[in-house]
Amino acid sequence: MAKMVVEGSVTLNVEGAFYNPKMRLNRDLGVAMAKALGIDDYLDALAASGVRGLRVAKEAEVGHVALNDVSSRAVALIEENARLNGLEGCEILTGNANVLLNERRFEAVDLDPFGSPSPFLAAAARSALNYLFITATDTAPLCGAHLKSGIRKYMAVPVKADHHREMGARILLGAVARELARVDKGMAPILTHATDHYVRVYVRIERGAKSADVALDEMGYIEECRSCGSWRAVSGLGCRSSGTCSLCGGRAEVAGPLWLGPIQDRERIGKALTELEGAQARSDRAVRLLQLCADEIDLPMYYDHHRICRRLKLAPGNADDLVERLRTSGWKASRTHFSGVGIKTDAPIGVLREILSSV
Repeated sequence: MAKMVVEGSVTLNVEGAFYNPKMRLNRDLGVAMAKALGIDDYLDALAASGVRGLRVAKEAEVGHVALNDVSSRAVALIEENARLNGLEGCEILTGNANVLLNERRFEAVDLDPFGSPSPFLAAAARSALNYLFITATDTAPLCGAHLKSGIRKYMAVPVKADHHREMGARILLGAVARELARVDKGMAPILTHATDHYVRVYVRIERGAKSADVALDEMGYIEECRSCGSWRAVSGLGCRSSGTCSLCGGRAEVAGPLWLGPIQDRERIGKALTELEGAQARSDRAVRLLQLCADEIDLPMYYDHHRICRRLKLAPGNADDLVERLRTSGWKASRTHFSGVGIKTDAPIGVLREILSSV
């Protein structure tokens, strides 16, 4: 018996294939980004019901959309859903995603697996010519809750810290950068967000060994102090940590390697915002998320405003007021989408403590 759903501009039968309505925000943003970037050749490598790829075909008006799934039942459902929405021109494929990604090249490759994308990263790095979009729902390994699993899957050490959501996103970006570098490709992140139970990244690919070298120069480590809550970025793939916090002398833990460079492209996010605001079924949450991402300053990690106040035995005030006071004092500062109580700033933790204590 058919189980019909409507999402965006498409109507689908999702009976017998995986469909997660909680990921609609993710797909709303993916459609807006595909349209904003003017993509003309797109692969939904792990398509399931086909909702993502079919929405990209219909709403983003992408010229060639291929949808692939290893399940013959899912592929039959995709074919049915394509006919139902007048999208018979989509290319529908049946097979192992890694085999397809190694055999063919696409302008944009989208990976939205159930769990970790790590088994598909190497093949996707080969296949994607201009853009690579990736979802990771294994946030526990990425963010440090499952340390050994994070090391196995991403070849990086995640540390569970106040800014663990951004750390997970940057570890994923670092893994992508290293896989692309193996095939002489560099990258520049367009949009990065950690929302609900997943991390989503959009990267622009720059071909050539020199581009790969430039991207690897954005890699590094984060040195964390459990005692005082301070941290510092250490650039380069060769970790040079003393193991001791330079502020309080406590033991410092090292997370990485991870991406330390910019993670948001304001110009391209602005174009996606324009597409979202003009969409027939406008998503206010998606608009707000993009606005927050575009407003973030280009610095790694953030401080937990409430955690600092607890250490100082102070009642936390308004986070926007703290941002404004930091800016007035000559520091860069912004809110962040990663946390409702997060503050991104180039001010050291000592300055934040002084400002909070002087209220």
